[in-house]
Amino acid sequence: MDSIQRKKLVNELISLIEKGNAHVSFKESVTGLPSELRTIIPENLPYSIWQLVEHIRIAQKDIVDFSSSAGSESLAWPDDYWVEPTDTVTDEDWNNSLQQIEKDQQRFQALLEDEQHDLFAPLPWGTGQSLLREAMLIADHNAYHTAEIVVARRLLKSWK
Repeated sequence: MDSIQRKKLVNELISLIEKGNAHVSFKESVTGLPSELRTIIPENLPYSIWQLVEHIRIAQKDIVDFSSSAGSESLAWPDDYWVEPTDTVTDEDWNNSLQQIEKDQQRFQALLEDEQHDLFAPLPWGTGQSLLREAMLIADHNAYHTAEIVVARRLLKSWK
């Protein structure tokens, strides 16, 4: 793959992770959410929006850490990927979580943009995973849970 094709592919992957393309972005899904609705678990749903945001943060960080280094510590599924329900989430905790999601996306973007990394080559410390696969995993996983946030917001009467 020449460098022009690589750059096009990287740009498409970054767009997919950040914007979603066919649906609202993660940022859009959480923008304007009243703080008092963060921890409410809508009827017939298993998680609050806070739990979904934290799950996205934890899982994405795990993927980025794994993609960056052989020394990343594995989390236990599912316990380490989900936070327990809570009654309150401070603005500081909420903003820290959103900032960490953005920071980890930027870290992953830097990995993708580094031409020293072959997007298709298996990561030496993995079991066949490549940066391309991990990019699609982040995009797919975040899209799935972003949709759940939108559904929760609709049930809480806090969506467009």
